[in-house]
Amino acid sequence: MNNENEVELLHHDADGIQELDNLLPRWWVWLFWGCNIFAVAYMLYYHTFNLGDLQEAEYAREARAGEQLKTAALAAFESNLDSLQPATDESTLASGSQIYTTYCAPCHRADGGGLVGPNLTDDYWIHGTSYQDNLRTIINGVPEKGMITWRGVLKPNEVQAVASFIYKLRGSNPPDPKPAENTAPAASAGPSQFE
Repeated sequence: MNNENEVELLHHDADGIQELDNLLPRWWVWLFWGCNIFAVAYMLYYHTFNLGDLQEAEYAREARAGEQLKTAALAAFESNLDSLQPATDESTLASGSQIYTTYCAPCHRADGGGLVGPNLTDDYWIHGTSYQDNLRTIINGVPEKGMITWRGVLKPNEVQAVASFIYKLRGSNPPDPKPAENTAPAASAGPSQFE
């Protein structure tokens, strides 16, 4: 080997350019071989011997666990429906207002006066007027009338927030509301101006 101050050159050149003969740093070499060893071990563990779950199976397992948690939370919420009261704190009502604006206003209007869906500001409600009836209607929906079920879409605290906001709309007087459902014209009269 040459002395430290001498430059080691490879014994070839191209167009007068000579290449230095430098060794790679030790850490780089160990990292390179470590990656190769890890790749082989990974392939054997997951693909050859099937000892671990691949991403798809792991995702499916975690999705099932998440669905079970969601179902249990909703079941616990539904078992306590009869004891729930409308929330009155501003943060819950603000959250309910946001949820209402996003999901409910397209059918019930932003002020609750009713469009395709019924008026939520009067005292006549088709599926019950109690707060608990409102919760059940939101959770179960009314598929035969076009209202989807919000079960599994909204979390229990979101259902309670939006139901509390809707409950607060009762008795408000929006301009030009849809008539109460018990006074609405019969279906044989054709669609109303709100549909």
